[in-house]
Amino acid sequence: MKILIRATNWVGDAIMAVPALRAVRCRFPEAEIAILARPYVADVYRDQGISNQLIAYDSRSKHSGMFGRERLVAELRTMRFDVALLLQNAFDAAWLAWRAKVPERIGYARDGRAFLLTHAVPVPKSNEIPPHEKFYYLELLRRAGWIDSLWDGPIITLYVSEQNRRSAAEFLAASGARQNALRIAIGAGASYGSAKCWPPSRFAELANRLQAQTDADVILFGTASEAAVTRAICSELRRPPIDLTEKTAIADLPPLLSQCHLFIGNDSGAMHIAAAVGLPVVAVFGPTDPQGTAPVTPRSTIVQQKPYCSPCFLRHCPTDHRCMLSVTPDMVEAATKPWLRAAEAQRA
Repeated sequence: MKILIRATNWVGDAIMAVPALRAVRCRFPEAEIAILARPYVADVYRDQGISNQLIAYDSRSKHSGMFGRERLVAELRTMRFDVALLLQNAFDAAWLAWRAKVPERIGYARDGRAFLLTHAVPVPKSNEIPPHEKFYYLELLRRAGWIDSLWDGPIITLYVSEQNRRSAAEFLAASGARQNALRIAIGAGASYGSAKCWPPSRFAELANRLQAQTDADVILFGTASEAAVTRAICSELRRPPIDLTEKTAIADLPPLLSQCHLFIGNDSGAMHIAAAVGLPVVAVFGPTDPQGTAPVTPRSTIVQQKPYCSPCFLRHCPTDHRCMLSVTPDMVEAATKPWLRAAEAQRA
């Protein structure tokens, strides 16, 4: 059997969908599974033993516009898939599978696409499943008859090869990381929007405190769109950080984060990757709900102060960003202490 899986577009969602993807592989161990995903999400799934093939859906170049999508449709049609599982909710996902003539198309009946699906699965109502996002993808499989129950493991993991770990260690050393120092990774951005971002000045104040207390290397991660945030942090740091902003791709994050001792950041894809490679995580939440998107690991601490308007799930705060401004460096510093003590004890 040949299975096409349309992955989610957000990196954090891609990590939370890993249990569902592993369940598909377990259910169909001999199947030829292909994952159709944005290039940066495809990189997350590389070398995870989930799929036989990764198909990059590059909507910005090769597959842009109607002609580009038709080019992708033609590619998919030649592969003659038997079934398409649509983890992405968009109409486009169902349209592609239908145009590619995949005979069985499974997905949630939403976004006006039910008529394109052969198995239009009702969207779970409130309180029908546990609130965490990982259950949303697993429930699709359960309602499709592919699994009997919802996996509720304590951790989602990403595999990082020993070779990639060594390469990451060498890259960090070449970037200025000291071999025997604690390494604190900071992800101060969030692709979803500025509402999820703790202020740069507070990240800087926290980093200054932690460096004074532990002599740690602070490593800043960020995309090109987050460069202004990391520049603002750098301008207030008393010691130069190791600034990897714009120097790494999503595919580099798992091995690089695996070489650190603590991740501090917002509710973001980088937060989920850090947790999945086994890194302790201290996450600042504001407009989103940790019951739905907390990192799936016992090694995490959520810092949140909830005003009346939280969670609002807005990309940009229309008022005074009080949910994030009410989180102080003292609060986040206190959350880091147990994890840093444990890291230092392990290294002793």
